[in-house]
This record gives sequence, C-alpha cells and structure tokens, in this order.
Amino acid sequence: MPDRFQHFQQALNQRTDAGTLRTLRSKPQGIDFYSNDYLGLAQNEELQNILLKRVIDQPRLLSGSTGSRLISGNSPEAEETEKYIATIHHYPSALLFPSGYNANLALFSTLPTRHDTLIVDENIHRSVHDACRMSHARKLKFRHNDIRHLEEILQKQSGLCYIAIESLYSMEGDLAPLKEIAAIAARYGAALIVDEAHALGVFRHGLVTEYQLQHQVFAAVVTYGKAFGAHGAAILSSELIKKYMINFSSPFIYTTSAQDMQWTSIRSSYDFIENYPQLSVQLQKNIRIFRKQGLLSPSSEKSPIQPIVIPDNEKLRKTHQMLLEKGMVTYPVYSPTVKAGTERLRICLHSFNTEEEILKLAEILKQCKDELNN
Repeated sequence: MPDRFQHFQQALNQRTDAGTLRTLRSKPQGIDFYSNDYLGLAQNEELQNILLKRVIDQPRLLSGSTGSRLISGNSPEAEETEKYIATIHHYPSALLFPSGYNANLALFSTLPTRHDTLIVDENIHRSVHDACRMSHARKLKFRHNDIRHLEEILQKQSGLCYIAIESLYSMEGDLAPLKEIAAIAARYGAALIVDEAHALGVFRHGLVTEYQLQHQVFAAVVTYGKAFGAHGAAILSSELIKKYMINFSSPFIYTTSAQDMQWTSIRSSYDFIENYPQLSVQLQKNIRIFRKQGLLSPSSEKSPIQPIVIPDNEKLRKTHQMLLEKGMVTYPVYSPTVKAGTERLRICLHSFNTEEEILKLAEILKQCKDELNN
C-alpha cells in the first residue's frame, strides 16, 4: 500500500486500540435482546408461509426490477402498494424506497434549498446528517427533545425552515414530544418531518397516525426493516411532494427499484399486524416486566428499546461479554456512534421474549453491575 494511503490503516489501528473496531460477524447464538424485530415478524412462520404461497402463485415476484422506477422498474405491485400505504396512514401519497437510509437521503437532499434552514434534533439518525451534507441548505441542531431550544432557534430564522425529528429514538429509546413540536412548527410556519422507523408496528401505524397529526406533519418516513420484519421504506406526504421527488430526487431517480417481492412483503406485514393486534399488546406487557426490575434507563416506559448507560468502554465490553456467556445477546454501543461518556448497552425487547428470559436478563445485569463496581 503506497504511503499516501497509510492514514486508512492508522485510523483502523486507533479503533483497534480503543476496542471500537467494527467487524462483520455471524449472528450470535442466544436469546435475542438486540434485534429490531420487535413483533417477531421476521421469524414468524405463519407470515413466511403467506409470503411463500404468494411466490408460488406468482414466481415473477422474485425477479429483478431491471431498472429504476422511471425506466423499467415500475410495476402495478409498486403502485398498488403505495396507494395502500397512503390510505392506511391517511396521507395523500406514498413513495417507496429500497431502504430507510435511501428514503432519508432522498428527502433531505432534495427538498431544502440554499435559501432554507434544516433544524434537526441532535440525536437524529445518521442518514439524516448524511443527507444534509448533500443539501445546499444550512443545518442547525437543537438539544435532544428540548422544545424551548427549538423555539429559540426558530425565532432567529427567516425563510423556510424544516424541522427533523424521530418519533421514537433508536439509541435513547425515548419518544419525541411530537404534539408539542408539531404545534411549534405550525406556529412558525416550519415544515415538520418525522422519521417513524422504530415506532411503526410498535405503535400500530406509527405515532403520527396514532395522534392524527397528518395535517401538521409535512412528511413522515416509515421503514419496514424493524417491527415489520421486511425491508424498504416509504415517504408519506402530499401529491405535490411525491411528484417533485420523482422529478428531482437523485437517490430515487438513479436507484434500481427493488424487486416486487419487497413490496409484497410490506403489504403482507401491514395485513398481518392488523390481524394479530395481540403482538403489540404482548410487547408492551414485556416492556412493563423489564421496567419493573429497577434498572435505570433513559427510555420511554412504552419503548421496546431500553438502553442501559455504561459510560466506561471496558465495563461495557465486560458486561456485554458476561451476558453473551449466559446466552443473552445484547448490543454494546460505543462512541463515536454515541457521544463519549454516553456509551450504552442497547437492549431491545420483543413480543416473543418470555417473562423468564426477561427476569434472567435483569438478574444478570444487576450481577454484572455489582461485580464490576467492586
């Protein structure tokens, strides 16, 4: 490797020394307390059999789309799924994307102009930050879930402002004050964009729909790789915004469309969740069981994401390893994924976790804390 590329190796060495080097691994064996499969749909045999039957009836669903939606990749399946999604969420339109990352990249890189201002929650997903780098708009951050700070920033702006938040945050596990932020956005004529990636399915059709805020939320992003057990995403907004995105959004225009099987999976998951509301009921029961165990977490009492902050890399590594040895699979989150000093064990609860498993997890966590603090 020529010397001019040695900085790549040096950066990797620094991560190795800090114990934060990312590597690809096979799924570990053990009880799942780390995946985003909140309702167990990714492993649900009944749903899998529904999808299998549809493939047997229509093998073409498995074929590649052969091009972008604007060339040869559009299909009746994609268009029908978009109409179905828009109707379910009570929005005028929906536009499908192969992934949530792709949807956020498209939305935030396309709509704001150089005359606009993007105001984002400091804990917004990395995909939004990456999209903002592609935009000509100015980006400002407000303190996490701090509506006073958000309003202070808005008071100083002129021109169009976009506000970007998540309804349920993936690392904190807490909920946005969605109604309050929607009211502030309306007061200042700002366009509110809500990422519903982790709320969809957990709270039925997401919190924008749950709170009936469609007329106050300019656009919502719903993604299907978490509670829906599928893949892909949709941007919910007006017909005007959908047409604009189709015409001016590079991530949409120049991306080969996903195969129709992806859109079929999404629609099937909507139907399945409608037919089995007990899945989300059981999830909330499991969350209550975990929260009664006295473990401190910054998360919401209704969130399936229950992080335990362990602001010490070595203690975090040891806790994760001790849990793994006991058959409990969790996910340690080191900086720079989160701020230094806020490292945490990200625990995800699911509808399929048993009470016995949850109690065992809590017991081991308490043991780890006692051992590492002595």
